[in-house]
Amino acid sequence: MSEHHEIIIIGSGPAGFTAGIYTGRANLETVIFEGLQPGGQLTITTEVENYPGFPDGVQGPEMMEIFRKQALRFGAKSIYESITKVDFSKQPFTLWSDADKEYTADAVIISTGATAKRLHSKGEDDYWGFGISACATCDGFFFRGAKVFVIGGGDTALEDANYLTHFAESVTIIHRRQEFRGSKIMVDRAKDNPKINFLLDSVVDEYLGEENLGVKKLTGIKVKNVVSGEFTEHTAEGAFIAIGHTPNNNFLGGVIDTDETGYIITKPDSTYTNIEGVFACGDCQDSKYRQAVSAAGSGCEAAIDAERWLSEK
Repeated sequence: MSEHHEIIIIGSGPAGFTAGIYTGRANLETVIFEGLQPGGQLTITTEVENYPGFPDGVQGPEMMEIFRKQALRFGAKSIYESITKVDFSKQPFTLWSDADKEYTADAVIISTGATAKRLHSKGEDDYWGFGISACATCDGFFFRGAKVFVIGGGDTALEDANYLTHFAESVTIIHRRQEFRGSKIMVDRAKDNPKINFLLDSVVDEYLGEENLGVKKLTGIKVKNVVSGEFTEHTAEGAFIAIGHTPNNNFLGGVIDTDETGYIITKPDSTYTNIEGVFACGDCQDSKYRQAVSAAGSGCEAAIDAERWLSEK
């Protein structure tokens, strides 16, 4: 027996919760499937200082709890399950969760986000969020005057390295080869920047740190040269893993159009997908900005698009 809702939002975080605030205020019966990581990526983020309305900053988990409360205040309901399969071939749409339950919906908003690719070197999990990050534009401000490292060899790594020079004392790019995958203009820009150094033919073997009074922080990295086999240790106050993100869209089974890297394609100037009544917002369709504030904005847009589409129906 399926359970029906007017709008199902798949995924939480800034995009999903904002969509829920708007659909709830539009008096649409809404449920938010919060998934494996309720609150999204910001729940593993420490200080958030670049979201308007929080002049003193806010902890990521606290911020997401505020978003959740606001969505629930306007009538949205949180369900702590993950959607594992969908059938968008007919309306109402049918969705199945990891709790072996079946749901139907008149409209669906996808806001499942994207997950930063990790290398899982020794110590990476220990100091993730305590000196190790995957978002230079989110966290670069915290590393003023620091010695930081960027791991990667594509445009993301090169762009992050250049951005971080606005704050850090020095930036060192670690790449496992001599040649970069990034565009020539970005490689040249990094090589011409006097604050950027390079450790090539190298990989991070281990992240080093310390813990005082329950507070952890990254203090260094051990690097292995893959050609010589030599190990070296370097002082490091920050490390940015810049090898890309994976949008969390596998459960869709290929029925929603995506680009070559898996990000959902939405129609120009809208959040409409290739399927009428299915909308997408946040980092699952945004490979460019990936910020909490831009995700929240697109969640608002998806809710407005969905409400107008339902009204027309």
